[in-house]
Amino acid sequence: MIDKEENGEAGRGRILIVDDDERNLLALSETLKSLAEVTCVSSGKEALRELLQDEFAVILLDVYMPEMDGYETAAIIRERKKTSQVPIIFLSAVNKETSHLMRGYEMGAVDYVFKPVDPVVLKTKVGVFVDLFETRQRMEEQAKLESSLREAHLREQLDRIAVERELERSERRQASILATLPMAIYESRSGKGRMERRFVGGDLGYFIGENAADVIAGVRRFDEWVHPEDLSSYETSEGDDSDAVTIEYRFVGPDGRKRHLLDQRIKLVGKDDDPQWVGTILDVTERRELEERLVHAGKLDALGQLTGGVAHDFNNLLAAMLGGINVLDRRLELGASEKRVIDQMRYAAEQGADLVKRMTAFARKQDLTPASINPQELCDAVSGLADHALGDGVSTSWNCADTGLHIYADRNQLQLAIMNLVINARDAMPEGGKIDVSIDVADTTAKGDQRLRIVVSDTGHGMTEKVLKKVTEPFFTTKSAGKGTGLGLSMVAGFVDQSGGELQITSVVGKGTRVEILLPARLPSAEMDNSRRARELSWFKGRKIALVDDDEGVRIVLSEQLRDAGALVEEFERGTDIIEAVDEGRSYDVVISDFAMPGLNGMETLESLQIAAPRMGKVLITGNIADERLSDLKDVLLVHKPIDPKALASACAKSLEIGVA
Repeated sequence: MIDKEENGEAGRGRILIVDDDERNLLALSETLKSLAEVTCVSSGKEALRELLQDEFAVILLDVYMPEMDGYETAAIIRERKKTSQVPIIFLSAVNKETSHLMRGYEMGAVDYVFKPVDPVVLKTKVGVFVDLFETRQRMEEQAKLESSLREAHLREQLDRIAVERELERSERRQASILATLPMAIYESRSGKGRMERRFVGGDLGYFIGENAADVIAGVRRFDEWVHPEDLSSYETSEGDDSDAVTIEYRFVGPDGRKRHLLDQRIKLVGKDDDPQWVGTILDVTERRELEERLVHAGKLDALGQLTGGVAHDFNNLLAAMLGGINVLDRRLELGASEKRVIDQMRYAAEQGADLVKRMTAFARKQDLTPASINPQELCDAVSGLADHALGDGVSTSWNCADTGLHIYADRNQLQLAIMNLVINARDAMPEGGKIDVSIDVADTTAKGDQRLRIVVSDTGHGMTEKVLKKVTEPFFTTKSAGKGTGLGLSMVAGFVDQSGGELQITSVVGKGTRVEILLPARLPSAEMDNSRRARELSWFKGRKIALVDDDEGVRIVLSEQLRDAGALVEEFERGTDIIEAVDEGRSYDVVISDFAMPGLNGMETLESLQIAAPRMGKVLITGNIADERLSDLKDVLLVHKPIDPKALASACAKSLEIGVA
């Protein structure tokens, strides 16, 4: 064994951590290893063996452990003379009742810390005991030295001065650590009514800047900056019957920065059993913001899963309805009243399809087709639509100058997003007002990251901070019942996020709202966008089409639409049926197959046909938005339900080009 004095480790404090959870041991040891050497064990028995062999500055002891819990282990440690004075800090995630705290202190604990542990606070607490242990060890060594060199009085005096200086440096170091932490330490006496805090340490300037001196001197009060709605919980002395009190409140500092503060205090008993409190105030703003983001992300994920589950069947129903309505409208001679009924049916079905698109948008699971979009053309297209939707009391200003860049995003979804913002702006101005829409180059510091900024601002009634935090949540709306779905801004947020952009919303009550969308931009390309390659329905004339879909309603309606366009259509219910037909020698220009089918799905069907008829065009149709297998298609074109016949014609034409290539 290496002699500790020879190795320069005499008086070096050690920390013993006892916890049956390996993850907790790892986290605690990583936090505290900079203070001293750390020994980790997973049970009370192992801890007792370590205490027989070595000396420790402090013990961190988990309360809840199998076989021998923390209280039993602490009792044995206190019974042994060698370990009876070692400080014990209990760690607990569940036993937070006063009875458990009292039992812990009865067992000799110097502190009781709840999990999850704040690393900074724990490190500070443990560091004090390590410093005390090391200081005590140094003083013991100094006493031995003084005893052995009693005859050298001068040396004895010099050594004493050296120890005093070391202690002073240790105290200054501890004070410096506390002063630089983002926390304030206070004392208070129990009393009825208002809780008075006297700040004695920490970095009060972190919260209130140069006003800290006035608060410490009693000229000003810390609660001047506590949010008015939370002032009662800050001032109340309720909870004095407990040994520990924790409250949380909002705080707006002199600099205008808004924070969430965690105020924790514990009871001490002074002279004449006069209860006193010692507490700390910590900034937990980042934690609260993270919690809010996690809750919001959880909502979106749950709704996204729900959307993916129902969209396929819902889109099949809409495909049959819209297709059937269009077929009847073309084939039947309808009177004016019947025409109005047909138009209303079509409008209702289209609204259903739009609702599915909005749900998939905020769930970040819609299928986007990004293209190069000229800002001026975008403004011209949307302004033409907006003019019909805005009332007489609302004026609009469009400033979409040529920036030399094109927006790179899905054209249809971007137009829908801007229309949503314009309609929201109109609804925020019931007495009339002005809407400004502009597109310019966004400021960016990222190398090569070009972006265009779309701004929609209004002069409406604006939103409070509370509403602003929830405005992009799905189904949240400030409109009256029956006048809003709560999906407009959710759709915009989802589309922008999926497009690799940013959404920023600012609002002032009584002055209006400003919405900024930052989207990727690029230089215009000489190549034609896919969105400009749409074929007319006449492309189908004379084409031999094989349609595969297990949904009879979709199959019948879509085949009739194709026949109306002049196509020669053969219907199949299963993938195996079309494969058998091709094997028998029947040929087709294009095979259109549904994705979700029993037995062979659409992908497997088209892959089999690729071997038998590689030059045949292949198009996949689906109402599914969540299946990962649809995210990486190579030689197969994808069209979503409900089917747009022109989009289907474009996909079929392009599939033939792929087959020839």
